[in-house]
Amino acid sequence: MIDSRRGFLANMAAAPLAAAQMPPKRLNILYVHSHDSGRYLSPYGYAVPTPNLKKLATEGVLFRNAFSAAPTCSPSRASLLTGQCAHQNGMLGLAHRGFSLTDPKRHVIHTLHAIGYKSVLAGIQHVAAKPEQVGYTEIMRPASKKAADVATQAVAFLDSKPTGPFFLDAGFQETHREYDAPTAEDDARYIQPPAPMPDTPITRKDMAGFHASARKLDRAVGRILDALARNGLAENTLVISTTDHGLAFPRMKCNLTDTGWGVSMILRGPGVLQGGKVVDAMVSHLDIFPTLCELMAIPPPAWLEGKSLLRVLSGTAAEIHDEVFAEVNYHASYEPARAVRTHRYKYIRRWDERHLPVLPNCDDSPSKSLWLEYGWKQKALASEELYDLVFDPNEQNNLAGSEKASGALKEMRGRLEAWMKRTNDPLLRGAVAAPAGAKVNPADGTSPREPVVDARAK
Repeated sequence: MIDSRRGFLANMAAAPLAAAQMPPKRLNILYVHSHDSGRYLSPYGYAVPTPNLKKLATEGVLFRNAFSAAPTCSPSRASLLTGQCAHQNGMLGLAHRGFSLTDPKRHVIHTLHAIGYKSVLAGIQHVAAKPEQVGYTEIMRPASKKAADVATQAVAFLDSKPTGPFFLDAGFQETHREYDAPTAEDDARYIQPPAPMPDTPITRKDMAGFHASARKLDRAVGRILDALARNGLAENTLVISTTDHGLAFPRMKCNLTDTGWGVSMILRGPGVLQGGKVVDAMVSHLDIFPTLCELMAIPPPAWLEGKSLLRVLSGTAAEIHDEVFAEVNYHASYEPARAVRTHRYKYIRRWDERHLPVLPNCDDSPSKSLWLEYGWKQKALASEELYDLVFDPNEQNNLAGSEKASGALKEMRGRLEAWMKRTNDPLLRGAVAAPAGAKVNPADGTSPREPVVDARAK
């Protein structure tokens, strides 16, 4: 158990905004992140085998309404690590397909380097084509990006008993497809598929694979947390556990539904960062960077778009946002869309002229094949969507054409437009250009595994 008497954060509940006047506390930072997990983990009430993440939540703070800034891999991670939305930081698509940050120096590790931190990469980073481009102090070389191998490297670093403050980045391939084969512990007969999918033998078996992958992810997290404790580092370490976006199922990953950009997020550290708290306030990945600045008592860089979480953690504020935003530009294919969410409503707008699913933006899977068999390819999409999240949390009843919802539609349109202008969104000027040499799948294809083309010739 972390002793609140050991950290300056014990005083933050009384005066969280006075941090800049307090001596800086150089907490170590452990950033553990998975691929494609959404909130389908046991701390969120799902019967997915992740006991170590559940234990972390009971020791720290669980955010029930945390959202990524983009439901796509590299843009989501880049937004968290720079504190800027994707169209501001330049990460409009996937790093391994030719997209990149406009300024890698805006990555949080460079702000931490300036105050004496060492940064260590022990797994997937996915914000640059090559990890050397990011600027880590040390890059470890696991045998693979699988959770077990990444954990081995992360544990080795912790067992070296580092003396100065560190930022340890441990990114896992799990729970990205292809999933691990289900074991006897993953009996598909007793597994519920994720909310957007019908309950069938195919989708249950598919979800069983997710369970098997999540178990390996969780074991790796447990090994790293055990190493923190074994080496006397847990009491002075902020643990940030999250994922990039939703599961790799239809209408989840790469979608602006809550099942697409809703994410797990758990923080654990001294003071107000412990105690098994549950926070229902809407928060964003963009809030992580400003929170670190307030914790370390350093001026936040001018480019940050989020807000520190300390006011909701200390209980001095119930909310720090009345709206959060997300975007899609490029994933496997170009699919420009934006969304704004309040506690009551979700508004999604698509910006291209296509009104059919962009199928390469959904990873191949048995569940995808099931939907295709039943005609998903011809299922029309609306240019605008409005959902009442109180009465329609699964976002099935589009109210954009309802006269009764016209007031809410106007308000949400206005919120989105104001954000796009404030952040100088390139969509306001036309199609979002990809960098030279970037590769994408044609939007009218079916699979991300099909041949790619130059994004500028799409």
